[in-house]
Amino acid sequence: MNVGVHRTLFAVDTFYFLNHFTMNIYVGNLSWNLKDQDLTDLFTPYGEVATAKIVIDKFTQRSKGFGFVEMPNDEQAQAAIAQLNGSEVDGRNLVVNESRPKEGSGTGGGGGFKKRSFGGGGGGGFNRGGGGGGGFKKGGNGGGYGNRGGGGGFRDNY
Repeated sequence: MNVGVHRTLFAVDTFYFLNHFTMNIYVGNLSWNLKDQDLTDLFTPYGEVATAKIVIDKFTQRSKGFGFVEMPNDEQAQAAIAQLNGSEVDGRNLVVNESRPKEGSGTGGGGGFKKRSFGGGGGGGFNRGGGGGGGFKKGGNGGGYGNRGGGGGFRDNY
């Protein structure tokens, strides 16, 4: 078998295994002092830890106070969740549960500047508002509260 093909198959098998046979665990209310290795060390007594990652703010390079742990064995992962949820680590009570997929927020997108275009995009609204976004000339209808529409832009009707 060609070495390149073997490596590709191994990478695909590993990707499939990690994404389909591990439990992803959310760990919240973490102290900013904790590092990835501390998270690994916290879960290792309950079983094998595939990955442990604390989410870092890309601008400040500080912990966002939560992270994720992947454990390949569901029973061990459930035991870790049961034991660690609510436990105190570094002066904080942890929130530990099986992570759920990120859900869309349903709000509009952001504006932006495109060449030869002013304004654009975004802004949700409360209840039935939403959509639109103001702009220069030809505006748009911005978000709003309840049944009330929203804004518009500069020179909407000229």
